[in-house]
Amino acid sequence: MSRDQDPAQPVLGPKEADVFARALYDCVAGPLFTFVLRLTRDHALAEDVVQEALVRAWRRADRIDLGPDNLRAWLFTVARNIVTDTWRAYATRPVLTSNDHVLQAIPADDEIEQILERWVLLDALNRLTSKHRDVLVAVYYQDSSIAETARRLGVPPGTVKSRTHHALRALRLVLQDAKAA
Repeated sequence: MSRDQDPAQPVLGPKEADVFARALYDCVAGPLFTFVLRLTRDHALAEDVVQEALVRAWRRADRIDLGPDNLRAWLFTVARNIVTDTWRAYATRPVLTSNDHVLQAIPADDEIEQILERWVLLDALNRLTSKHRDVLVAVYYQDSSIAETARRLGVPPGTVKSRTHHALRALRLVLQDAKAA
């Protein structure tokens, strides 16, 4: 196979290319990664740069000097050039600005849903009789006990229990009517 047919593949046979890639990785990947990590201070970017440098060496396996010192120097130069190209690419991209403080001030969908549910519930509570509304507000919203609610409303505890039961049934009917409408 000639280089003109597939420029991504080295002219070496598959076995030789595989052996070359494994040997190259075993000898150089660790020190090359350390070098690139010092340049980038970004673990993921350093891994990407090392991988790209090793792929470039694999693609040019038939054209680079296979002496260990020359190959190592060539790989470090390639890695440094990749890092430089990456920095230049980041520098030419426009800086993304964010208005996070504005976005945080806008209520999220969940908050809007909660506000709407509270509004529907408030409307439903206003449709109840004052006795039913007062007992539900005291027991569920003010978190008062049955005895505290009875004292506050001036009725026996049994009446508070009965009104709570009937008020919840009435509230359920009002909410069902609101959903149907």
